[in-house]
Amino acid sequence: MKYFAGFLLLVLASQLSQAKPEDHPDLTTLSRSDLAGEVFERPDVLKTQHPDGHVTLDVTSMISSDKAFSTGMYQSGKTRLEVVEPYGVDEFMYFIRGSVTLTSSDGRVQSVEAGEAVTIPKEWTGIWETEGYTKIWVIYSPGSDE
Repeated sequence: MKYFAGFLLLVLASQLSQAKPEDHPDLTTLSRSDLAGEVFERPDVLKTQHPDGHVTLDVTSMISSDKAFSTGMYQSGKTRLEVVEPYGVDEFMYFIRGSVTLTSSDGRVQSVEAGEAVTIPKEWTGIWETEGYTKIWVIYSPGSDE
């Protein structure tokens, strides 16, 4: 019995030592300095200049293995966007700086300021207006390739 227990421990240890990194994914964190804006200095930041001239910075911090769930940070300058097609993803946003005014297609108006959060369903349409903001975003989009 001692030999069997020893053999079993040896087999288990061997299996654990052969575990691949994806078997034990790392946690994803955003540090205080990231939240203060340093995250936008990373080499993987996506900088986009939009047709109206405003610039956005986007950093994805995590994408789930099934690609349905992702998180990151986003910064935008002043803009006004009319969302005429459904938003397309379910998105939770926590605003760190600035604010946004969301006017739904049915006329309801919601202002969200720094320190507040909002969740936009994928079916949402309306007008998005801001003088600029920084947010943490969490997106759920099953079947997405992003």
